[in-house]
Amino acid sequence: MNAKANRNELVEVAQGKRPADMFIKGGTVINVYSGEFLQQNIALYKDCIAYVGQNEVKINENTTVIDANGLYVSPGFIETHAHPWVIYNPISITAKVLPLGTTTTVNDNLFFYLHLGHSGFKRLLGELKNLPGNFFWLIRLVSQAKYPGERDWFNKEDIMDLLSSEEVLGTAEVTRWPLIYKGDPVLLDIIDAAKKMGKIADGHNAGCSYEKLNSIAASGISACHEAITAEEALDRLRLGLWTVLRNSSLRPDLSKIIKLITDGQVSTGRILMTTDGPHPTFIEKEGFVDGLVRQAVEYGVPVIEAIQMVTINAATYLKQDDYIGGLAPGKKADILLLPDLVQFRPDIVISNGRIVAENGELTTQMPDFDWNMHFPENTFPFSRGILENPDLYLYPHTSSNDFVPVIHFVSNVITERKNMMLPAKDGYVDLSAQEGLMYAALIDRKGEWVTKGILERFALNLDGMASTFNTTTDLLTIGRKPEAMAKAASRVHELGGGIVIVDDNEIILEIPLQLTGMMTSDPSFDSAVEFNDKLLKVLQARGFPFHDILYTLLFLTCDFLPGLRLNPFGLYDVKSDRILFPSTSMTNFLNKMKA
Repeated sequence: MNAKANRNELVEVAQGKRPADMFIKGGTVINVYSGEFLQQNIALYKDCIAYVGQNEVKINENTTVIDANGLYVSPGFIETHAHPWVIYNPISITAKVLPLGTTTTVNDNLFFYLHLGHSGFKRLLGELKNLPGNFFWLIRLVSQAKYPGERDWFNKEDIMDLLSSEEVLGTAEVTRWPLIYKGDPVLLDIIDAAKKMGKIADGHNAGCSYEKLNSIAASGISACHEAITAEEALDRLRLGLWTVLRNSSLRPDLSKIIKLITDGQVSTGRILMTTDGPHPTFIEKEGFVDGLVRQAVEYGVPVIEAIQMVTINAATYLKQDDYIGGLAPGKKADILLLPDLVQFRPDIVISNGRIVAENGELTTQMPDFDWNMHFPENTFPFSRGILENPDLYLYPHTSSNDFVPVIHFVSNVITERKNMMLPAKDGYVDLSAQEGLMYAALIDRKGEWVTKGILERFALNLDGMASTFNTTTDLLTIGRKPEAMAKAASRVHELGGGIVIVDDNEIILEIPLQLTGMMTSDPSFDSAVEFNDKLLKVLQARGFPFHDILYTLLFLTCDFLPGLRLNPFGLYDVKSDRILFPSTSMTNFLNKMKA
């Protein structure tokens, strides 16, 4: 991590030979190294801390002096596991969380890489360096759903080149963790190479038993955020994994797993916390990393330990503790002035030596960013006309005496297989009299294939919707009326990505998501909140029974969570690792239309 201040300058400021650029006096410094609260002054020069102690330092007419009497002076908060693509984008999420005290985020690159590839993502990485705060990346080694050509796209040469970038701190979570458990040679080779480069290897091991976690730890994985009970968290901690306690919109688990600390009395030196990509409304209501600290303290974690988990612990895990994570001479000047140790909402946020927010409002200028320079205008390189045929969305079925495998939603993201006897009409499943069942079709964004299924307990009276917001970013369509599904899909095609809902042949909701099909290009975080709220409200009014629609859409097309899924290869049973109904060629469908 490069600094603008050189060491000689910092020494001179510490010795009173050179005036400080900023002087914070009279505050209670939260020392995360010693675990103490100390009445001290802090002198900054350029983007670094030069002095921490009780002395006055040299100042002049250009020095910004901040009277911190009555305030707590904390290191900036660090989010080690961010997903900057949940309707919001890197610009809007940074503008939102900086005033909340998160001065460092470490971000997953999945959807940027899926659409831009190695060279395109590398250009984007370079431009996003201009964001205020510290904006780092973790690099995916595979997608969240296997697809033809995946290994070529995620090839070792390109990944290793990205890992050599200073802004990249390591490899991102492998959600398909059985690949690692089974010893995939390419993945293990890259993880080993990354570790030798001094980088981390983030993990995702949902449902992984203690015995299997031994293999995960042996593979070189550094951390896991997927514990949902205190016992699972303790398993990870005992095996040497950095143990990340999560509280997110999909999994608000902190009240359960925090008992690892409050009841278990374990050492917190290797424990972190994460929000793990919450939807926009969750951040609006609960905060970001500040919310994690606030809740941890409410549940009984000592204040100093709660702050350490999102500062020095996080920096040490990231191998960046020489630069961030604490208030000491030579460290980057990422500093929060907190009015209390209850809400943990800063009055002033300082990042890289500059005041970037005051009283919850951003005071620094966000860089102008032209997304059009990075993302192609033609998201779907095939004619919209094919999407207008209702037969594209129907599930083939020739006999009412045969079972149809149905995707039944058990929870927001967990599904199970239900074999159902369904009526057939003209060679397709007929859902016209089947309440609560929906057609679903995942259509390749390149126009090469389509995967079909039947859903239960997704909604009751949804005529049609289409969404590129899913883990493949292909076109996911759902509904009880193929004509409405066709209209929604056609409109998303026109938008170049997004979410559209059709009712009685009328478009009732339209959310443009031109950035990879996952993000709005709007720099306003408020727009992302509005989109999320409207989508959830509209779908809940039509029988969607859960709390987080974005993650339901996201994970319906993955291949690592229990139940049936729609992926590029077909209707997939995760438990048996078997394709129940293969995807079909769009070319075959076109030929059928012409015949």
